[in-house]
Amino acid sequence: MNKIVKLLVIGGLVALISSPVIAAETLQEKKEAVTNDVTRDAKKKINRIEEAACTDGDAKCAGQKAKNRIEEAGDATKDKAKELKNKAD
Repeated sequence: MNKIVKLLVIGGLVALISSPVIAAETLQEKKEAVTNDVTRDAKKKINRIEEAACTDGDAKCAGQKAKNRIEEAGDATKDKAKELKNKAD
């Protein structure tokens, strides 16, 4: 009986000590997700401004616009994959 009480106390202490580490990691992951969102949004706005100011001709401007959309989609996919991995951990 005495061993069971000791194991329960030790198990409780380990859980109590390790919980702040888990919470700190979660906050870091959330901060990274917000940073990624803000960065993607800023890049998107810059791309839209550059596209609106494009005077190189319709074909060249359309090509730049398509390239921007592909980069934006790739960035969003990478960021969301990292977020899903972090949630699974």
